[in-house]
Amino acid sequence: MSGEPPIPRYEPGRIEAKWQARWERDRAYEVRAGDGAPVYVLEMFPYPSGRIHMGHVRNYSIGDVIARFRRLRGERVLHPIGWDAFGLPAENAAIQNKAHPARWTADNIANMRAQLRRLGFSYDWSRELATCDPRYYRWEQLFFLRMLERGLAYKGRSQVNWCESCGTVLANEQVVDGRCWRCDSTVRPRELEQWFFRITAYAEELLRDLDRLSGWPERVITMQRNWIGRSEGAEIRFPLDGRPGEITVFTTRPDTLFGVTFVSLAPEHPLVGALVGGTECQAAVEALAARVRASARDDVGVKEGVATGAYCRHPLTGARVPIVIANFVVMGYGTGAVMGVPAHDQRDFEFARACGLPVVVVIQPEDASLDAATMTAAWEGPGRMVASREFDGLPSEEGKRRVTSALEAKDAGRAAVSYRLRDWGISRQRYWGAPIPVVYCGRCGMVPVPATDLPVVLPEDVVLTGAGGSPLAAEASFADVPCPRCGAAARRETDTMDTFVESSWYFLRYVSPWSDTQPFEPDELAYWLGTRGVDQYIGGIEHAVLHLLYARFFTKVLRDLGYVALDEPFRKLLTQGMVIKDGAKMSKSKGNVVDPDYLIERYGADTARLFCLFAAPPERDLDWSDQGVEGMSRFLGRVWRLVWSVRPRLADAGAPLPAPMDEVARALHRRTHETIRRVTEDVGDRLHFNTAIAAVMELAGAVADVQDTADPAVLREAIEVMLRLLAPFVPHVSAELWETIGHGEPLERAGWPALDAAALARDHVELPVQINGKLRARIVVAADAGADEIVATALADEHVRTHLGERPVRKHVLVPGRMLNLVV
Repeated sequence: MSGEPPIPRYEPGRIEAKWQARWERDRAYEVRAGDGAPVYVLEMFPYPSGRIHMGHVRNYSIGDVIARFRRLRGERVLHPIGWDAFGLPAENAAIQNKAHPARWTADNIANMRAQLRRLGFSYDWSRELATCDPRYYRWEQLFFLRMLERGLAYKGRSQVNWCESCGTVLANEQVVDGRCWRCDSTVRPRELEQWFFRITAYAEELLRDLDRLSGWPERVITMQRNWIGRSEGAEIRFPLDGRPGEITVFTTRPDTLFGVTFVSLAPEHPLVGALVGGTECQAAVEALAARVRASARDDVGVKEGVATGAYCRHPLTGARVPIVIANFVVMGYGTGAVMGVPAHDQRDFEFARACGLPVVVVIQPEDASLDAATMTAAWEGPGRMVASREFDGLPSEEGKRRVTSALEAKDAGRAAVSYRLRDWGISRQRYWGAPIPVVYCGRCGMVPVPATDLPVVLPEDVVLTGAGGSPLAAEASFADVPCPRCGAAARRETDTMDTFVESSWYFLRYVSPWSDTQPFEPDELAYWLGTRGVDQYIGGIEHAVLHLLYARFFTKVLRDLGYVALDEPFRKLLTQGMVIKDGAKMSKSKGNVVDPDYLIERYGADTARLFCLFAAPPERDLDWSDQGVEGMSRFLGRVWRLVWSVRPRLADAGAPLPAPMDEVARALHRRTHETIRRVTEDVGDRLHFNTAIAAVMELAGAVADVQDTADPAVLREAIEVMLRLLAPFVPHVSAELWETIGHGEPLERAGWPALDAAALARDHVELPVQINGKLRARIVVAADAGADEIVATALADEHVRTHLGERPVRKHVLVPGRMLNLVV
């Protein structure tokens, strides 16, 4: 416009630094318990590796949109951040770089904190925590002591998953396809004494309460249900032949009991030594056990076994059943013993054929007749029982019940439920973790550290060599202590806790991280979490049976210990997809990483955020596109120029809308409120940020089309709505432009725009017209037109008449406001 000063250049770096400094100065996002509706929005906290990556940017941008949206809706939003700061990578990196893990971690946190601040995330930084801080893990140690009192923490000898590369034990959930979840090295079994949390005590509740998680993705619920692995069946006891003792097995198919031709034991089964010790087969069993220890065990290709020469007795027939040691039986699942029914279990079938063991058919399918001599695979489905004495002819399901009852009557078994889930091994033979608060005394045995002596602080003056085992064992100033009970010389536990323990309850500590007298301040806890839990949680699907399952368990334990009123930690869960570049997940090893700092430096944080939010729905993988980033940058440039261009034409803030409106004003007013409705639904209900952004882009285009002719008050309304709708996505440029059009009050306080339903009303609507389901024309009719008028208008349309020709219309299907279909 002539006479107007030139439009200033859009400078993201300057604008973003300005608003970040102002938000920090004003403590804009700090919040305490108070009046109003509370909302707790949380993303899974980061491990301080030193650099954020585009996966972080996407995850935290999603959470920030939700937090900013809910704030603009008038709710009090808790949106905290912290650091999952213990763990093997810090220790390994410190060894490699000859730096202490504490210093390495602190430096990384400082660097990543600065990176997150540059992205403008609306965190309450006053609640920042790090799990390596003794002020944090002292409460974790207290929870451990209370769990120890309840029998929920215990120490036992067990075969564990050992990662040689990491030099530590892994929980079952941390073994993926036989490999370490973190370093991808092959995991081997090893016999060790270690600490466990009795998560199996909550197996039934963890499974049952999955049905309550209506705000969780079905995929995650299915993964947890399968991991817990509830199986109904029978526990059956096979007495040993000629010696005292028995072998207990669990089976889901007691109806196949009469088809047992062998019983197989895991090489680590406690009976193996007694059965084969001093016999001719001892060397063969030991060799098999060695091969099993050297294998990953997840997928045994060749079924191997060694006959022990010992027998047990069938519990109902008394027949002698050979006992074998088999490489496919795992001590960590079930009882470590399996009743071999080759005709009706494929694994047993392959083993029996390989070892020349008999196959006996005891279930016949309804539509076939099985012959043991000619079978090429096991029949694992249902059918009718045969060769099963008094149970012959019973269908499988009834047979399961009747056989179980017969076992119970003979005191040879019972109905039972088994779970795939195993207790959570939390001992880690490394330094950089929370110390386990117990000592070992020659007189008193294992003694818990008194709660008044917590925290047991991890010493920093240790020498890290990289050798196996925890260096704490060689640190006399830490390990050698007096017994808390009798005062005699004692030794501390030198294993540290699995880092998943810290991340299992961090979301609770955020409510009052400053408290040094209790883990959670009651008022803050009740306000932010109550009985509902975190309102919206965002993180990766890879934690479905790691962090998410452990957090559910820990929440239930803390409830039972009287610390919280929650049953479940997270009410709603969003699992975002990965960031993909060149067909693969971004990673340093693949050389396809995009540096967020470079992106921010070149385009600005708002562009980086907008691309991550627009390129794909949150739950889908995002394919990286340099052109897409450029496109988002251009869009923000257009918005900048549009606002500055129309600024002189805008009515004063608060000026009334014209009444009546001309056609241009009415159309823009309607488009403005249609956009409010679409964005509110897409962000608030569906979390479809890409379509919400697209709707705002359309509104910007509509404003640009009429910027010189639209009524100034209607134009101001459209511009203000556009900026308020953009604010959760691109907060810096929105705040700057809000100030540019004359607002002294920050955009954060402006609130979400209200929808005027009356503005959505239309005098006329455009309807697509189909003929036999194919689109042939579009007609414009009055919004309140009746069916007869609509059909008459369609039949008068030139395109409709051409396609109809002489064919009569047999009937019509009208969907009011949507479409008309003429059937000929």
